[in-house]
Amino acid sequence: MIDFTLISAVIIGIAVLLILVLKFKIQAFIALLIASISVGIIAGMAPSTIIKTMQEGMGNTLGFVALVVGLGAIFGAILEHSGGAEALAHYLLHKFGDKRASWALMLTGFLVAIPVFFDVAFILLVPLIYSIQRQTKKSLLLYAIPLLAGLAITHAFIPPTPGPVAVADILKADLGWVILFGFIVGVPTAMISGPLFGKYIAKKIHINAPELQAEKKSTNSYPAVWLVVSIIGIPIVLIIGNTLLNSPLLNHLNISESVKSWLKMIGHPFTALIIANLMAWYVLGIRRKTSKAVLLKISTASMGPAGVIILLTGAGGVFKQMLINTKTGEMLANYFADKGVSILLFAFLAAVLVRILQGSSTVAMITSAGLTAPLLMPETGPLYTAILVIAIASGASIMSHVNDSGFWLVSKYLGLTEKQTFKSWTIMTTILSLVGFSVVLMISVFL
Repeated sequence: MIDFTLISAVIIGIAVLLILVLKFKIQAFIALLIASISVGIIAGMAPSTIIKTMQEGMGNTLGFVALVVGLGAIFGAILEHSGGAEALAHYLLHKFGDKRASWALMLTGFLVAIPVFFDVAFILLVPLIYSIQRQTKKSLLLYAIPLLAGLAITHAFIPPTPGPVAVADILKADLGWVILFGFIVGVPTAMISGPLFGKYIAKKIHINAPELQAEKKSTNSYPAVWLVVSIIGIPIVLIIGNTLLNSPLLNHLNISESVKSWLKMIGHPFTALIIANLMAWYVLGIRRKTSKAVLLKISTASMGPAGVIILLTGAGGVFKQMLINTKTGEMLANYFADKGVSILLFAFLAAVLVRILQGSSTVAMITSAGLTAPLLMPETGPLYTAILVIAIASGASIMSHVNDSGFWLVSKYLGLTEKQTFKSWTIMTTILSLVGFSVVLMISVFL
């Protein structure tokens, strides 16, 4: 049975969020909180209950997200300062050769964006694609699109990047399964939206790199590639190992509960990222003659962007909790179940709508997760919940255009007009989104 008061509460809440962000340019953190209060008031919730719900939603969410995002930000900042991203890119380009440079750049983007924020990674690596274009004289897009596809996919699909971490926490998904499915969905998606689309669009739009302005950094100053890959891989291997260890797949090993509990602690995202941070601090910092004072400064500076994401995620948790406590989520779950509407499709379309209207993929992911979390049933398994995270990430990646800062970042650094940016970057993000969700749907058939 549909309660139109609760439906109105959700619709008005989303409308309030979009109006505040789009028209009044209010920070999304405050806008999400106001939207949550609006839902509670319209749904008839008592004022004191609204406040308690806000505290509950914020507290439940930040307990996990604040630690993971904070640790991930410090880890990425140290890797960035060491030159690890450039080292990896140069190595892969050397191994793949000029003819397969676009594939090397896709793989570089895919790996680098695991610890480093999308925009930072792009700015770090864009001089590299300038250099390749000057050598080959081919369109800059042949190299930029694969790099951007690799960066965008990992940034959206694979923890410990903030977006999927936030969504996984709101949906209570296991990070290990999210990482596994992120890779499974991300690889074919990156191939299609990256090198394959890049080759096509490079024939349509020829762009030259800007004039050389600065000397290239000597590759002798970069850390060893195997070291960079090992340090990036440590938290991923530990988290996935923990997930597999505690799944039915390894029950036959008969590991004692005491050993399991210690391994579970080591493989928890908190501990895994602390271990990775300590290794990065020593191996990429102290051993490479970076002073402790500089490392402290780098770590502290990384907390700024992390703080914004942490607060935004907490506000998304408030929105989710408001839908749960008003029973709106339960009502919508029953309605969609009766109509046979897939939760995957609902989550994807919700993320698409918010992404297109207000631009930020992070806000789209968190809002969609807040809408979707109350629809999950007790019998929803960990595998399905994990691919639900990827479905939301796919929807939130679609159609980057003029209301997204990424659109202007790409346009500025590649020297594209707005029309050219639409034809290349916007189309690439749309292909990425649709291919990603198609792969999710195929996987869901077997779950």
